[in-house]
Amino acid sequence: MQHNVLILDFGSQYTQLIARRVRELNIFCEIFPFDKIPEDLSSYKAVILGGSPFSVRSEEALHPDLSQIRGKMPLLAVCYGAQYLAHFSGGEVAASNTREYGRANLSFIQENELFLEGVSPNSQVWMSHSDSIKQLPTNGVRIASTKDVENAAYKIEGETTYAIQFHPEVYHSTEGKQMLENFLVKIAEVPQNFTPKAFVEEIVAEMKEKIGTDKVVLGLSGGVDSTVAAVLLNKAIGNNLYCIFVNNGLLRKNEFQSVLDQYKGMGLNVKGVDASQRFYDALAGLDDPEAKRKAIGNAFIEVFDDEAHQLTDVKFLGQGTIYPDVIESVSATGGPSATIKSHHNVGGLPDFMKLKIVEPLRMLFKDEVRRVGATLGIDPELLGRHPFPGPGLAIRILGDITPEKVAILQEVDAIFINGLKEHNLYNSVWQAGAILLPVNSVGVMGDERTYEKVVALRAVESTDGMTADWVHLPYEFLMKTSNEIINKVKGVNRVVYDISSKPPATIEWE
Repeated sequence: MQHNVLILDFGSQYTQLIARRVRELNIFCEIFPFDKIPEDLSSYKAVILGGSPFSVRSEEALHPDLSQIRGKMPLLAVCYGAQYLAHFSGGEVAASNTREYGRANLSFIQENELFLEGVSPNSQVWMSHSDSIKQLPTNGVRIASTKDVENAAYKIEGETTYAIQFHPEVYHSTEGKQMLENFLVKIAEVPQNFTPKAFVEEIVAEMKEKIGTDKVVLGLSGGVDSTVAAVLLNKAIGNNLYCIFVNNGLLRKNEFQSVLDQYKGMGLNVKGVDASQRFYDALAGLDDPEAKRKAIGNAFIEVFDDEAHQLTDVKFLGQGTIYPDVIESVSATGGPSATIKSHHNVGGLPDFMKLKIVEPLRMLFKDEVRRVGATLGIDPELLGRHPFPGPGLAIRILGDITPEKVAILQEVDAIFINGLKEHNLYNSVWQAGAILLPVNSVGVMGDERTYEKVVALRAVESTDGMTADWVHLPYEFLMKTSNEIINKVKGVNRVVYDISSKPPATIEWE
């Protein structure tokens, strides 16, 4: 892969967003923790320092080694990065009288390359900091201000170093993407050659060289990531790819057979394995979400290992790991991030599975995976499929798992998802599903009292799942869906709609 831009992560919630904006410019970039800078920087054309929840004035300030970067290659310092360059290079950073957070407008711009093209004199930017740069670093020249922030941007004379106090990567910085383009394309002269077609050509050649004539086994889920990974591997090694699709008994209604049918026309070598009972046995009596995830993960590995052993001379395990999975498994300080919930496809393999891992998508964001899939000619309906959790319906059933509960939720989910498609709402939703609650409620059906289950419907809009907001589905649609669920699904007498955003809630309930 062509390593064009290096982004150093200091723990900001916006670091991934910087990478996404750079990728949107058809420029390849990578994120590294601030203290894990690659030793060989010869292939990089520019470096971006990100923001941070830390203060440069505190004892916990994060110190990157910029000796091979500053003055030697184009550098853009954002927020914490801008304060770091000022504070430790002859300038001064002090606490602001008021926390500077939210929209602001540039009130002064000195003519310079960063703002020369496509940036208006009063451009709206997004501030998010509690410290301010009171004095610029040695050889620093102010190039932009806002009403409240005198040193909103500066450059270092004698270097191709620029620093900005605001966040160009967020939506509210209306011309932020143009500023990034000015820095990367006009100033750093980074080539804009990262396209889906170029990625396919490069990764297929890379996998051919890495795998050679060896065999690869890959677990398909029916989702976008594993499907695109499979098609890429198939393009590289053909019949040496063996795909296994496991029915864990926690899939959506009729999904096992419909997914197998879908794969038949794609030229993939796929074996379907129905191991439902094995998973139900492993889940018996468990109601803790993490315990359920681990039981499912362990059962899947055992089933997968049994199937893999029926093949001879398999050397590699293919996985659909994508870039957010990789980034979230390492924090800015180099250690593991706080575990919100376990990633089912990050963390290696148990010792008894003597396989090397191949992950063709590990450098792509979700939207990039879809674009690569389109380049490969994969069915748009499959590429547009909503994300579905690895543990399946087990984490949408709060409490213990039984086949009876799964059957109820499958029916509810089918009514909801099919309804979204019939009313042309499916493609305006990023992810949707139903949750079976461990709650019974009183109801009346045919003049008789009922005491049955409650289900919650969930639909969110998002770009990559890092943040999400609930979707304002039409009341008429919700009313029709609720009526249909209660009338057709025995055991459910109440339907609620989840209107929580992420954060503070997560997309899934467990």
